[in-house]
Amino acid sequence: MNGEPDEELELTSALVPLFVITNGRGLPPDHAYERTTLVSAQEDTGAAARTLSPEAGRVLELVTDGFLSVAEVAAHAHLPLGVVRILLSQMEESGLIVARKPVPRAERVDREVLNAVLDGLKARFGA
Repeated sequence: MNGEPDEELELTSALVPLFVITNGRGLPPDHAYERTTLVSAQEDTGAAARTLSPEAGRVLELVTDGFLSVAEVAAHAHLPLGVVRILLSQMEESGLIVARKPVPRAERVDREVLNAVLDGLKARFGA
């Protein structure tokens, strides 16, 4: 109205609902893309990366130089964790990224077994 050009809205502005960013897709299963899952870009993703949404392109750019956890990607991209999980799922289906599942927690070792080993080492080597 005042003769000034309208500012363009970014796709990631607060006015764009998150389901638009994810194309309405739902979350992957809980075991897929946990916060500690490491993701990295595949080699030679240049041509396919040009067709991505700005948010997915930003995520791909973040993981191009090496592995980042899903939580780190969400923090650097300033996107909710659920949205990042959906974008990563789409990109893995397209062959743009590779995901390494987190290493499972080691089982607790029986304290009695450790004491027996320690006692055996002390008896053998003296301490």
